[in-house]
Amino acid sequence: MALASRRRLATSLFLALAAVLFFLLAAAGPAAATGKTGQVTVFWGRNKAEGSLREACDAGTYTFIIISFLNVFGHGKPTLDLSGHPIGPIGADIKYCQSKSIMLFLSIGGPGTDYSLPTAQSATDLADYLWFAFLAGHRPSTHRPFGEAELDGVDLFIDNGPADFYDVLATRLWSYNKEFRGRTPAQMSATTRCRYPDPRLSRALATGVITRINVRFYGDGYCAAYWEQEWDKWTAAYPQSMVYVGLPASEKTVGYVVPKNLYYGVVPVVQKAANYGGIMIWERYADKQSNYSGYAIQWA
Repeated sequence: MALASRRRLATSLFLALAAVLFFLLAAAGPAAATGKTGQVTVFWGRNKAEGSLREACDAGTYTFIIISFLNVFGHGKPTLDLSGHPIGPIGADIKYCQSKSIMLFLSIGGPGTDYSLPTAQSATDLADYLWFAFLAGHRPSTHRPFGEAELDGVDLFIDNGPADFYDVLATRLWSYNKEFRGRTPAQMSATTRCRYPDPRLSRALATGVITRINVRFYGDGYCAAYWEQEWDKWTAAYPQSMVYVGLPASEKTVGYVVPKNLYYGVVPVVQKAANYGGIMIWERYADKQSNYSGYAIQWA
């Protein structure tokens, strides 16, 4: 074969290989980039055996921790239930976690029934209490359970009772941000049931101040079967909020997704949404046993 012919053949082969490589990169590139955030949220405070808050932050798999729960409010004194965790060290742990760029919220509500906001005034009063007791507000008349440590925001986990005035609560809390420049010390999230809409939180979500929505795709057989349909509803309804896929870390909970199916079945679907935020894990104790977040952080 003449030298010129060999050169033409080599050039043709190179161009063909380049075209194939370009096609593969073009096909793989958007899928790899779309929606991937690396954000993993976990609920902490539901089992004393889960270890300290500082230990959770040292796990290296969480970017966001929700302390749960403030489960009595609206009547009588607001009360924390942290499953027997000593309150004393938590303030220092919060500051430690924040030094590692981990955000921390306080969740209010939960599975109990000792909370309600029957009037606009009760919602305003609770918002003021949360601001001065846990967030950036400080006044001598309000005791701060975590001392000088300032949480980053409040999560609404309203699982019982009527819708009440959670919209007033959210709006009031958000109004405190006007006093600050360059940061938002009273951020808001909501942890909803998976079936859209969640009637207890619809009014609060309609305010537009809730920037993170954790949708619980567990504990409900319907949602385990039709999670993709419900995911599409949530992401379409709140395009300005980041929406997180809530999954259990325990295989004993309805809705558990084995890591292989998480990677091949769930992640490729949810990452297509422009407002996909990441994965929310219920909860730290179960995750400590299964290391579910170790898989999630790789693919979220």
